[in-house]
Amino acid sequence: MKNEEFNGGRTKRAHEGLYRNLAKVVLPLLLSAFILYWVYRDFDFAQAALVLRHGIRWEWMCLSLFFGVWSHVERALRWRQTLEPLGCRPRSSHLVDAVYLSYATSLVIPRVGEVSRCGVLSRCDGVPFSKSLGTVVTERLVDILCLLLITGATLLLELPVFLTFFRQTGTKIPSLVHLFGSPWFYVALFCVAGVVVLLVWLARMLVVFERVRGVVLDVWQGVMSLRRVRSVPLFLLHTVLMWLCYFLHFYLTLYCFPFTSGLGLQAGLVMFVAGAFAVIVPTPNGAGPWHFAVITMMMLYGVSSADAALFALLVHGIQTLLVIVLGLWGWLHLAWSGRRK
Repeated sequence: MKNEEFNGGRTKRAHEGLYRNLAKVVLPLLLSAFILYWVYRDFDFAQAALVLRHGIRWEWMCLSLFFGVWSHVERALRWRQTLEPLGCRPRSSHLVDAVYLSYATSLVIPRVGEVSRCGVLSRCDGVPFSKSLGTVVTERLVDILCLLLITGATLLLELPVFLTFFRQTGTKIPSLVHLFGSPWFYVALFCVAGVVVLLVWLARMLVVFERVRGVVLDVWQGVMSLRRVRSVPLFLLHTVLMWLCYFLHFYLTLYCFPFTSGLGLQAGLVMFVAGAFAVIVPTPNGAGPWHFAVITMMMLYGVSSADAALFALLVHGIQTLLVIVLGLWGWLHLAWSGRRK
């Protein structure tokens, strides 16, 4: 009888775990699909295919993709700076491959990439998983600070533009009735709900970690490794170069289309910041929220809604394809180097 109850409880827990894992995959996909449907419900996809074949300046796109690849390399080099104080010195190629793989796995389950790259180093170089996870937490805290600084500078630079736009166009704050009747309100609402779900999941993960004291201590050592990096200027240099690459990865795509090539540096900065906040919403590579944010900001600078939607669709699609290709490369290279070893 006891064995039956034990087996029944184990089966129930297994089913609950399966449902949770399915929810981690399905819910972000549903959220992304819902937002993309509202954004592109009246879009002419035949026109997008025509522009993809004949309307893109590929020299600018290739340059943008180069900076996209180099941003991952800079992240890997900066990550090595935080691992060295812990006595961990993994191969540089493994660090880069782990970063490539982390972004690709996040396409399947959002945010799981941060965990997966720690697992790669644990398997390939024997780096303690919990310690490397602590360094990733430190990295993300630094990145949040950088994003807040960039956002503050952007608001200071472009606040007069926003005020001028509302004054010249006579745009007024819509009534509550109009607001609740707008599909954009529900898109934003679902984005907020997605972020709340992500925060709840992170809180539950912390509760799990707190049950194991040794794991918490290792994670804390990884978090505090920033205090003992060998060269703080080098760490800051990698951080600045990484964010510069992120910006150029987006900004240079404006020159790929005739209707966005004249927007300018400050407009690109506004769209970059909006997109950076949008990808916080747990959808695959920010699909949906990123499109919504970039299209909205682009229309603020006078680009038509159709052209803005075309830009967001093609640029995000090409950049997502880059993530997939780099993830496959990282996986194959790790497998090959492991077999060689």
